[in-house]
Amino acid sequence: MGLDSATELLRHTFVLVLLVAAPVLLVGLLVGFVISLLQAATQVQDQTLSFIPKIVAMIACCIVLLPWMGQHLMEYARWVLSDGAIR
Repeated sequence: MGLDSATELLRHTFVLVLLVAAPVLLVGLLVGFVISLLQAATQVQDQTLSFIPKIVAMIACCIVLLPWMGQHLMEYARWVLSDGAIR
């Protein structure tokens, strides 16, 4: 494995991590923003009020997107274990 192959493997890995993690993080960001707006409007400043809905929404997002994430991870594993990554 040369330097070019290792660089390409790392690039594909980082892109896959960003692609798989982005929807879950985006859901957590949006839910956190909505909860923060509600907390600011009602002046209720409880930490668990923002933590619990974010965790529930992110877990639900993971469950819904699990087949899509699994498909991308399987394609990546197939690419790495075939002649595509190691030349």
